Amino acid sequence: MATIADTINSADARIGRHERQRQRLIHGAKQRPCRIVIGASGHFDPGWIPTDVHLLDLLHPEKWTEYLGEASVDAFLAEHVWEHLSPEDGVIAARTCHRFLRPGGYLRVAVPDGFHPDPAYIDWVKPNGVGPGCDDHRVLYNHQTFAPIFEAAGLEVHLLEHFDSAGQFHFSKWNPADGRIERSSRFDERNSDGSLKYTSLMLDAVKR
Repeated sequence: MATIADTINSADARIGRHERQRQRLIHGAKQRPCRIVIGASGHFDPGWIPTDVHLLDLLHPEKWTEYLGEASVDAFLAEHVWEHLSPEDGVIAARTCHRFLRPGGYLRVAVPDGFHPDPAYIDWVKPNGVGPGCDDHRVLYNHQTFAPIFEAAGLEVHLLEHFDSAGQFHFSKWNPADGRIERSSRFDERNSDGSLKYTSLMLDAVKR
């Protein structure tokens, strides 16, 4: 059982982590390129600025101006974030990214793939499924329903990885230096035997 001291220490650690993120964002927003991870949860590569919802809430872009100027960001990366939003909020979130992206900038985003042919995978990732965090999943997208979210926000969509409705996997060569997606055909350890046990629906959404 957690003691009062444990609770205080945990809160202090969280506050410290939040402040480190805030300072990274303040400093990194002045650098070029400015590349930001949305919903980082502590995971980010060198050259990327980690943020979480307490700092950059996709549904409240007015708060972003404390740290970012309009059209000031070169790239956003969001791995398994959009499935936690309703489709309507997903469009708002995409518009937020469009607002703060530079022309030519992009958002690389990945979500669970609703056309994955393995029923066990679907049970793992669907809303209220058996996988961790699924109790907070709002929607299970496929490429036909996900791309329009970003097109509605004025972004140009390029699919990177996805299954189609016939269960055929499609892959377009993508550079992990432009945003590494761990839960992908290339990097998820569950695929180490050559099978595609765990993949994501991945796309780049570009501001023209």
